[in-house]
Amino acid sequence: MKLDIHAHILPQNWPSLKDKYGYGGFITLDHHKPGSAKMMRDDGVFFREIQENCWNPVSILQDMDMHHVDYMTLCTVPVLFNYWAKPEHGLDWSMFLNDHLASVCNQYPRFIGLGTVPMQDISLAIKEMERCKLELNMPGLQIGSNILGKNLDHESLFPFYEAAEKLGVCLMIHPWEMAGAERMKSYFQEWLVGMPAETTLAVTSMIFGGIFDKFPKLRVLFSHAGGSFPFTFGRISHGWHARQDLCNINHIKDPKSYIGKFWIDGITHDDDAFRYLLSIFGADKICYGTDYPFPLGDLNHGEFLEKMSIPQHIKNQIFSQSAMEFLGISLPTSS
Repeated sequence: MKLDIHAHILPQNWPSLKDKYGYGGFITLDHHKPGSAKMMRDDGVFFREIQENCWNPVSILQDMDMHHVDYMTLCTVPVLFNYWAKPEHGLDWSMFLNDHLASVCNQYPRFIGLGTVPMQDISLAIKEMERCKLELNMPGLQIGSNILGKNLDHESLFPFYEAAEKLGVCLMIHPWEMAGAERMKSYFQEWLVGMPAETTLAVTSMIFGGIFDKFPKLRVLFSHAGGSFPFTFGRISHGWHARQDLCNINHIKDPKSYIGKFWIDGITHDDDAFRYLLSIFGADKICYGTDYPFPLGDLNHGEFLEKMSIPQHIKNQIFSQSAMEFLGISLPTSS
């Protein structure tokens, strides 16, 4: 069985949020030709071109069938988080996205939804998290790697983590608003370099901030193979030993010891890098994911893993079992 832990969807249309809320900065869709749309900021600035498989569930299912994918976990596109919006508008927008996602999952049971919540207001975020879990039957949420520039160890987020832990809601951390982005505008470096670095900052913030000690039952997955963290954790651990005065203000253990406390997806685009990832994290903490339908994702849907010379039981763990453990669900072995 193949269960993709990391894929994206958005509604085909939505009303002008600038008109609805009275101020700008939001994304709009320009369906300028059949099967293709431009994501535009409402000031007319182009963001990204997307195809029908970013909004049409039937198109997504056709791709899944072509690549023998049984289930896919869908969440919104991070540029639509809109954490900067006024809290009441962030809640309204999150509810719109979540209602759409829930309707897709209800109509097509091969999809699993990860909701979004207005992280700019933690009380409202908890309220919508409860609705996602208890009313919309979503096992978890996707949140950004920082919240309006606040790292994920910020004390204001503790009530959110506590509520997620109590509800059994899992959290997928996705990079967005990358640190240092202003220096990476050329050569697509904001996505090539900034995303892995931003994800690493999210990982280390939660480790050094003691989040995994304070909330030991919290289920967290970092997308894009954990960014650069797997390849720099030796330096991070060494720094913890060498500069306890700076690194260990929250009395945590060696950062290496937190490997196994969270999940990652396996998007490395390199077989040797994946083997290294497997040797560090183990199959039980690596989930098959694609970042579908975007070009930087694994649009061959795990073909590299199918061809690798590793035992089948390890492949099975990565293709489905790890994801089900992260999501806290069980699924039939055939869709």
